[in-house]
Amino acid sequence: MAVVGGGPVGLLLACLLAQEGVEVCVLERRTRRSRHSRSIGIHPPALEALVGAGLAEAFLARGVRVARGHAFGGRVRLGTLTFEGCPPPFRFVLTLPQVESERLLEARLASLPSASLWRGAEVERVRRPAVASGGRALRLRLKGGDEVEAALVVGCDGVGSTVREQLGEPPSDRRWPDRFVMGDVPDRTGFGGDAAIYLTADGVVESFPLPGGLRRWVAAVPEREREMLAGAADAALVAWLARVVAARTGEPFEAERCGMISAFGVDTRLARRLVAGRVVLAGDAAHALPPFGGQGMNLGWLDAAALAQAVLAARGGAELSRVPDAALQQALAGYERQRLRAARDAAGRAAFNLRVGRAAALPALRDALLWAGLRSPLASRLARRFTMRGLEGERAPSSGGKPLLALRRPPA
Repeated sequence: MAVVGGGPVGLLLACLLAQEGVEVCVLERRTRRSRHSRSIGIHPPALEALVGAGLAEAFLARGVRVARGHAFGGRVRLGTLTFEGCPPPFRFVLTLPQVESERLLEARLASLPSASLWRGAEVERVRRPAVASGGRALRLRLKGGDEVEAALVVGCDGVGSTVREQLGEPPSDRRWPDRFVMGDVPDRTGFGGDAAIYLTADGVVESFPLPGGLRRWVAAVPEREREMLAGAADAALVAWLARVVAARTGEPFEAERCGMISAFGVDTRLARRLVAGRVVLAGDAAHALPPFGGQGMNLGWLDAAALAQAVLAARGGAELSRVPDAALQQALAGYERQRLRAARDAAGRAAFNLRVGRAAALPALRDALLWAGLRSPLASRLARRFTMRGLEGERAPSSGGKPLLALRRPPA
């Protein structure tokens, strides 16, 4: 099979299948890993998927475990949300830069003899199934004229997915007016391993610890300043973020030591279907969400775990090219149903979080509701939603409440 896209989702999917003996080729147009790390948060359900790939220990050894987050109304602390009451064993959100996540995934993939990663392989076209020796196959035409044959093609190639275009149906698309700036600096806050969220008159500021004594700051750009920051140089973005963090939170921001800076807008894009014959979508190719707390990457990893389980169930030990279309389609239909449902749920959660973080017309009321909620039984529900519980999909009855893939001991 061929996985188009060698980002976090495509790599995890390839690892989960290759360790079970499936021949997997990952086609990645980039010639090297990006050094830009927009996604940093790894939630408990995604950590369970990493267990299934034999990667959880490596991730845990390198990341920061965030077990609680502090909520502020302006600079007044409203309360603390703790994840200690969440289901074991992962009662925290792990923070790790995406570039390090990809490095660990690539190393795991390289250790699996039935997997390969082709860099500089840009897919231009996916041709519909044609009869091939031993069964049905698709042909992928690469830039430069080479072709790759595969019994199953999975598009993990991001928001501008070439594979999704082959399905012939554009996704639903919503562009939000909100814009944000984020940057990583040495942590001088005193929060340690805790996160912090400030709801202010000019919009939200979020703060998360990172490995190496760093802290990520994310700040909403007020409407009156969006045009001014459009296309701004990195130095101007750093200066703006330093000023905003100081003004809204009172915390230090060492602008001269900012190692990463980025400005971004917010989109929600949901594919209407994920399966067409032997072509499947996962990750950002299937759904793009506001990039807060790594939700998009985590949802993609849950796609990968569910899709791997479906493919392995349909395969039954046979080569994919010999699996009857009816058996494969039945398994993929279940994958499509549960992951479309999870994507809609995640999009609703992201939209709610986005609205809460905006400058409120009645900030005192919002702060009072949050203060009360953090001291009520509602807090446990908030913790579960914040850690992306409920988006894992269907559970196998014999798995003790965990995905079957997460219970397997992967081969060495």
